[in-house]
Amino acid sequence: MGEGRNLTWGVLAALLAGAAIVPASAAQGAGDALERGRYLMETVMACRGCHDEPDGARRALAGGARFSQDGVAFGAAPNITPDRETGIGRWSDAGIIRAIREGVRPDGSYLGPVMAFDMYRRISDGDMHAIVAYLRSMPPVRNMVPRTAWRTPRRTPYGPPAGHVPDPPRTDRVTYGAYLAGPLAECVACHTPYGSDGRPDYAHRLGAGGTSFETPRGEAIAGNITPDRDTGLGDFTVTQIKSMIVSGVRPNYSRANPVMPHRRFAGLAPEDLDAIVAYLRALKPVRNMIDK
Repeated sequence: MGEGRNLTWGVLAALLAGAAIVPASAAQGAGDALERGRYLMETVMACRGCHDEPDGARRALAGGARFSQDGVAFGAAPNITPDRETGIGRWSDAGIIRAIREGVRPDGSYLGPVMAFDMYRRISDGDMHAIVAYLRSMPPVRNMVPRTAWRTPRRTPYGPPAGHVPDPPRTDRVTYGAYLAGPLAECVACHTPYGSDGRPDYAHRLGAGGTSFETPRGEAIAGNITPDRDTGLGDFTVTQIKSMIVSGVRPNYSRANPVMPHRRFAGLAPEDLDAIVAYLRALKPVRNMIDK
């Protein structure tokens, strides 16, 4: 376990800092890229959970899901269909990639902190082009969503240009699991408590939980997903962790955090689910009791 933990910290540091990781196989064909993009957007990243139009026709990626802070609504997920007037139809591929990785629109304005740009900037070039292929393939929907008026401070810019980001090796389950649970699914972004600087404390409390989310059903608290035996997942079996990820049901049959998109995670490829669990079990155990 010690060797796994050391590898995990090295992998995470590389993903967050932009260090090169051994590239995977050659670039995918157009059809493969589209299917990869569909899998990422609809399952691993669960983008449609926020960007689909809510409470009505649920038009795919047409936007409108509301966000709130302290009980006050302050914005909505934008329309990311290829509509040229109300979506991203006029944006170039590079403009879309920059918006996702760096939080900057083509007009130079900044997107808000609900999107995990500090994580998304580590999405590989191959996966970014797959995401763009998927977005381009979607039906354009005319749906004007007002720009969000953020009530929280924003870091502008979020960092230097991401540059070239290679694919991580899929042959190493912990390394690939770090990529899936970090830049793609954002598991560690939600499950890591914030430090005094207002940023997730990845250095000392990675995955320790405690972050609060407002939901229509009330407050939800991110659980401790480190292998700590008393306050985290240390006593859970591999099968139990997998079941909790895809069903939202804990080993004691209580329901897990409703913020997690369990129904979308249910579509994870078996090898990806294996990699995520291998990564979680290799994390440094952090004692942090969460009041559920």
